[in-house]
Amino acid sequence: MTTVTVRSRPGGILNLNTNCCFNRNLCLPDMNLTKTFGLFTSLIFVGFVAMPQLAHTDESSDAAPLPMEELRLFAEIFSMIKADYVEPIDDATLLRDAVRGMLGGLDPHSSYLDPESFHEINIDTRGEFGGLGIEVTLEDGVIRVVAPLDGTPADRAGIQSGDLIIRLDGMTVKGDSLDNAVEQMRGEPGSEITLTIVREGVDQPFDVTLKRAIIQLHSARGELLDDHYGYVRLSQFQSGTGASVRRQLERLEEQAGGPLIGLVLDLRNNPGGVLNGAVEVSDLFLREGVIVSTRGRTADADYTFSAAARDALDGAPLVVLVNQGSASASEIVAGALQDHGRALILGTKTFGKGSVQTILPMNNGAALKLTTARYYTPNGRSIQATGIEPDIVSRRLQFAEAPARSGTREADLAGHLQNETRSTDDAAEEANGSERLQDRDFEVGEALNLLKGMVLARRQAG
Repeated sequence: MTTVTVRSRPGGILNLNTNCCFNRNLCLPDMNLTKTFGLFTSLIFVGFVAMPQLAHTDESSDAAPLPMEELRLFAEIFSMIKADYVEPIDDATLLRDAVRGMLGGLDPHSSYLDPESFHEINIDTRGEFGGLGIEVTLEDGVIRVVAPLDGTPADRAGIQSGDLIIRLDGMTVKGDSLDNAVEQMRGEPGSEITLTIVREGVDQPFDVTLKRAIIQLHSARGELLDDHYGYVRLSQFQSGTGASVRRQLERLEEQAGGPLIGLVLDLRNNPGGVLNGAVEVSDLFLREGVIVSTRGRTADADYTFSAAARDALDGAPLVVLVNQGSASASEIVAGALQDHGRALILGTKTFGKGSVQTILPMNNGAALKLTTARYYTPNGRSIQATGIEPDIVSRRLQFAEAPARSGTREADLAGHLQNETRSTDDAAEEANGSERLQDRDFEVGEALNLLKGMVLARRQAG
C-alpha cells in the first residue's frame, strides 16, 4: 500500500488540510531542484524551468515553452516593489509571498509549507500538537470551521461546524491568507486568543476566548450501547486508526461476552486525515471490491485500493453517522460502505472534499502541498463540492421543555414491592441519574433503533 501522510499545516490549529495527502518523497526519487541562486534573472529562469520538469516527471514529451513575456512582467513588478515600496522588503520575503500568491490562485488546499510547518507534519500525524483543535478552510476570504476535534479547547468552547471566524483578537481576517490566519492562531499552550464568530441562526457576531493547549488525539473510542450493540467514535484518521478501531471492537466483544450483533460508527465532525487510515477502516467491514480510487493528470496519481477478504463484524448490521463536518477521509469511508451496501448512512450531507494533496519536499527544508488528484467512490462517484448524501436524513430537532409529570405510578407508592428480576446495575444507574449515550444523543439513539430493526428483519427473513 502506498505510504501516505497528512495535514500540510499542523501546529496551533489544524487547517482544513486534514486531507488525503500523498508524500511523493516516499514514492519517487528526490526531485533535483536548484538550491542556490545568483542574480534575480537567474532565479526567475531556474524557478520556472524547475516546474515543468516536476510536472513532466513521468512523461516523455518536451516541456512546454517558458512564458517569457509574463516572466519579464513579473521581474519588472518585482524590481518596482524593491525600489519604490514605502518600506524595504528583502528578496526572500517577496519571493515567498509570490509563491504563496501563485498557490492562492489554485484551490484552497494547495499551499506552501515553510520548513517549520513541514517539520511539524510528522508531529501531527503522530496525534500530538499544540493549538486549539479546530479544522478550518478559507471561504470567500473568511475562515470557515470544518469541525472542532473531540475534547479540544474548540470543542469545549462550543465551536461548531460551519461557523465563520471573522476576527482574531479583534483583527479582521477577511482577505488574509489561510497561512497567516493559522499563524495567528498558533501560540504557546496556556495563552489565549479571542475568535469573533458568525453563526447561522445567530443575529450578531459574538466572541469566544480559547486557551491554547497541547492537543493529544485519540482517534478511536468505543462503548456498548445495549446488549451486543456497539458504538465506535472516530475523531480523525491517523496512521494506525484501522488497528485502533479493531482493538475497540475486540474490547467491546469481550465486554459483551460475545460477538457484536450491530455497530454504530460515528464520523460526525471528523475532518479527515491520512488516506491509508480511511482505507484500513473501510477494509475492516468489506470482504471484497474497490474501496477508493484516485485519478490525476500524471500516472503516479492514479491508484486503486481494494478490500481484503475479511469483515470484523462478520456481516453484522452497520450504521454510519455523518454530518457537514465529516470531510475527506470520512467521506471515503462513508462512500465505500454506502456504495457496497454494507452500511446505512444516517445524518446530514457531508462536507464535500474529494481531492488528494501531494507533499513535494524542497531542498531548503520547505515543501509544496499541491492538489494532484480527485478520489472516487467504488461506483465512480466524485463527491468534490457535493458531499455524501445520507440514506436517511436526520434534521436538528429543538425540544420544548417537557411539562412536569402528572399522575402516579406504582413506583411512587409508599411500600411498593421491588421488581425481583431487575438487575442491580439498572437500579444503580437510575439511582445515580446517569443517562446512556443513546438517550442523550438523538442520532445515536436513532441509529441504535435502526440496528435493532435490521437485526429483527434478518431474523424473520432467516
